[in-house]
Amino acid sequence: MRKNVWSKDFTLITIGTVISIIGSTVIRLPLSLLVFDETNSTFLAALLFITGLIPSVIIPIIIAPVIDRNPKKPIVVGFDYLLGIFYLLIALLVYRIGFVFNIYLVISFLLGIIGSVYSIAYQAWFPDLIPVGFEQQGFAVSSSIYPSVTIIMAPVAAFLYKTIDIHWIFVIVGVLLIISATFELFIAETIKSKKSGSSGFKGYIKEMMSGIEFLKKEKGITYIYSYISVVNGVGMGNGLMTQAFFQTSALLSVTMLGIIQSAETLGRVVGGMFQYKIKVDPKKRYGVTKVVYIVYEMLDMILLFLPYPVMLLNRFIAGFGGMVSATLRETSVQSYLPREMRAKINAVFGAAINLFMIIMQLTTGFLGDIFGYRRVVVIMTSFALLCVYIFIIRPKEYNQKVYEAVRVEETK
Repeated sequence: MRKNVWSKDFTLITIGTVISIIGSTVIRLPLSLLVFDETNSTFLAALLFITGLIPSVIIPIIIAPVIDRNPKKPIVVGFDYLLGIFYLLIALLVYRIGFVFNIYLVISFLLGIIGSVYSIAYQAWFPDLIPVGFEQQGFAVSSSIYPSVTIIMAPVAAFLYKTIDIHWIFVIVGVLLIISATFELFIAETIKSKKSGSSGFKGYIKEMMSGIEFLKKEKGITYIYSYISVVNGVGMGNGLMTQAFFQTSALLSVTMLGIIQSAETLGRVVGGMFQYKIKVDPKKRYGVTKVVYIVYEMLDMILLFLPYPVMLLNRFIAGFGGMVSATLRETSVQSYLPREMRAKINAVFGAAINLFMIIMQLTTGFLGDIFGYRRVVVIMTSFALLCVYIFIIRPKEYNQKVYEAVRVEETK
């Protein structure tokens, strides 16, 4: 009898994911800081981020039926290698031309195209690498990777930005992604994709429509991901306001921003450890999640009005709660979704999440330049609190069914 989640394949995908996230964390903060330092505009900083999201609004929906009908491993591994090589080419380009904002927009757009295909394939593949019965442990580990890496790498990324040229950071990311792909090569993909139905263009259209028909029947999935789409957009917009607030305050600094991010990620790490050790009764997932969502938005609302030491505590609590809710949601939703629907449903809501991120980045970036960073955060988090009621609390009968889902063994 298996005692934990750590099968060979799960261990390999975890190692590969850790290395990949180290790379993405190393580049994300320096790139955002560079654009703001060069342009002194939250709107242009938001525009760079948005450019990278635009492909992920369209491409996942188009490509999802193909991913659902084919093996996921070649896609994930191949695109990891492709991303690694692309980052190395970017490093060479940036070394030769320096900072040109329009060039960075093109780079961001191309990375968005590659990343959107990779992401939807990874999300569809990952649940199959978790041994049945250990879903909460598996998603607790998965959800903990990003915060665990960030707690170390956010201050490192800020330090690297201050000490080395940006092209060397691109080189580091490229090498890390190639190493990540090499670990993933050794995963044994034993799950066979179901290629039922007609092939060709008609079969493709039928596959796409099957996802839409599924969502029409499963309102709980629609409500849950509608909320996640909105609040992810709000969260990214608030993150931009927080970054600008720290960069323009006489009492704060970029290093202190890195420490703030580490405090939140420490909370996420502790929350992940809690979820790994303590299995939450499926019938209690919905109730726990409602409370966490409300508390999280209230913590976001007051963050920029607090003394710096209290900000650290605020972010730790927010990180802990965010990890608990994310793990319970993914455990529930991915257990509820049939395997042949994962890529299509994840694609639809991945696109929705990214669309709202674009809208909120534009909105908060524009408003931040006019009204000030604190006021914009209060407005946006008030909207997010309203969405907790509309999408999570009010449609209880639909959402509770999803949160109580338990995964069963599927045919291999």
